[in-house]
Amino acid sequence: MSVDKSSASELQNLLPIVETFHSVQGEGAWVGANAFFIRLALCDVGCPWCDTKISWSDKRHPRHGVADLVAEAQSCHPRFVVITGGEPLMHDLSELTEALRQAGLRVHLETSGAHPLTGRFDWITLSPKMFKPPVAEIYAHVHELKVVISQSEDFAWAEEQSAKTPESVVRYLQPEWTSAEGQKLVFDYVLAHPQWRISLQTHKLLGVR
Repeated sequence: MSVDKSSASELQNLLPIVETFHSVQGEGAWVGANAFFIRLALCDVGCPWCDTKISWSDKRHPRHGVADLVAEAQSCHPRFVVITGGEPLMHDLSELTEALRQAGLRVHLETSGAHPLTGRFDWITLSPKMFKPPVAEIYAHVHELKVVISQSEDFAWAEEQSAKTPESVVRYLQPEWTSAEGQKLVFDYVLAHPQWRISLQTHKLLGVR
């Protein structure tokens, strides 16, 4: 049985979406900026502190076409679009990012780097995890490094990851949200290591998405 090429192309354009929403960027270098978020389903990293475990599987999430996602993003007039997850690089992001850019939208990526990079981005935030380390080729492309800290042992991982990134990369340590110890550790570490900055999840402090 032959498949109509246009129908096959349409099926390929569909992506499993946990949610889309218009808010401000809550973390890192672009904190407080007007952003439209596209949260893709699927993740195989498995962080124990993950606050979006609903995104780990793609089975219960609706699939959206690229054109619809671009139209929704455009309607919000954001400063940029953030593609996040889950782990967004488990999907081929080439078509989505190209369509967003052709629509005049700046495109950001939030990733653990555990899968090969696809798509074109104006800003890439790498948040590496020990459970499934980044692929080697991604380090040269990142603009921002954000390492979650919950215990003192995490700093060695942070420094190891920092050493693999270009000098121009902005480096953040982010306390694990539920860890009071992590907050104190990060505060003291940044005071002793000025190449790092503190990243806080300000959207949680504000009580917004």
